Amino acid sequence: MKKVLLNEEELPKQWYNVLPDLPEQLPPPVDPETKKPVDPAKLTAIFAEECVEQEVSTKRFIDIPEEVRKAYAMWRPTPLVRAYNLEKAIGTKAKIFYKNESVSPPGSHKPNTAVAQAYYNKKEGTKNLVTETGAGQWGSALSFAGAQFGLNVKVYMVRASFEQKPYRKLLMQSWGGNCLSSPTDQTEVGRRIRKEFPDTSGSLGIAISEAVEDALTHKNTKYAIGSVSNHVLLHQTVIGLETEKQLADAGVKPTIMIGCVGGGSNFGGFILPFFPRKMEGENIRFIAVEPKACPTFTKGEYVYDYGDTGKVTPMFKMYTLGSSFIPPAIHAGGLRYHGDAPILSLMKKLGLIEAQAYHQREVFEAGVLFARTEGILPAPETNHAIKAVIEEAKKASADDVIVFNFSGHGHFDLSAYDAYFSGRLEDYEYPEEEIKKALKNLPKI
Repeated sequence: MKKVLLNEEELPKQWYNVLPDLPEQLPPPVDPETKKPVDPAKLTAIFAEECVEQEVSTKRFIDIPEEVRKAYAMWRPTPLVRAYNLEKAIGTKAKIFYKNESVSPPGSHKPNTAVAQAYYNKKEGTKNLVTETGAGQWGSALSFAGAQFGLNVKVYMVRASFEQKPYRKLLMQSWGGNCLSSPTDQTEVGRRIRKEFPDTSGSLGIAISEAVEDALTHKNTKYAIGSVSNHVLLHQTVIGLETEKQLADAGVKPTIMIGCVGGGSNFGGFILPFFPRKMEGENIRFIAVEPKACPTFTKGEYVYDYGDTGKVTPMFKMYTLGSSFIPPAIHAGGLRYHGDAPILSLMKKLGLIEAQAYHQREVFEAGVLFARTEGILPAPETNHAIKAVIEEAKKASADDVIVFNFSGHGHFDLSAYDAYFSGRLEDYEYPEEEIKKALKNLPKI
């Protein structure tokens, strides 16, 4: 057996909402001025109303609109693949499977929520969507989704990635998106950051600030977010729900599930549908993998912090390195966020998920091995998951079934591979002093 496929009719009809199943209530977002929980109604100033309802919903399953399912059917269900050649190269006794999210039009898992958010905004009469993007996968996905529902899309792309990955900008343009290098001179936050740090490589925190400011200051404009938020992880559970059915069809149960983590959308969407099984006593390890240059889970603190550098968002209880922390310009731009999803942060605090961190060169080495054995060139972000898979497989037993989310391909990341092959790819040391400085600025809650 090589691939496990579902029929289009078996594409999930509902998303799974983990909130009612968490062992503790999720700490709510807090208003930075009042220090009290944010009224969800206030969030409709930037988000679609339906997305805000989903953010706090206590319904265990939420229907996927038929229009969204029709859009999903352009690439979903995605294949679950047995990585025989990788198993052989590692010399493992374990079985390794990967859920291939790279088959979507933008080449990653991101359109699972982009399509949903675009649909809800279109339904409510929104004309324009604004967002941020790290490596460009999210900006590409929202541009694609905007094209499906006739919405204008503006993307603030982190400067480091904007310069490293010009073809992502062209992909966004091809779908009608307008991509800008962040920080820009078009927002108050951007102008302030550029004045204070003229040579900054940018960060997701800065780009979020610009996008939210844009949404708040323009009519018929809403903000779309690619990770972190509850409703984003909800939409991404289509990945785990399909995986659960495919593994059952293959007659196997996962013992280790792995995904890379920046904000947490692909990892959360992958593992959350399996969470009830873990709580019922099934032996499943969930492993989140991040870069050592931006080690939020492994070095951050579980506290309330702003979701952005400009401090225009509410504060969230999450693992964070401090909203003012600007990580080094690693090629895994999608993993350069200072915080983690509140849902996953609570699970990490409770010991329900594990976290691992790796250097840049070693994860590219793992990605090259995957490309040479399984044939697909992975995205730099995905390489982190693959590195963890390899390390776990080396010590696994014949009873282990390792399943990971192949979150995206690396066809637009060839400059990063060029740097790797030419020996120019650097391992950035954990910037302890910078993180300590950023953590000192955490709000007091």
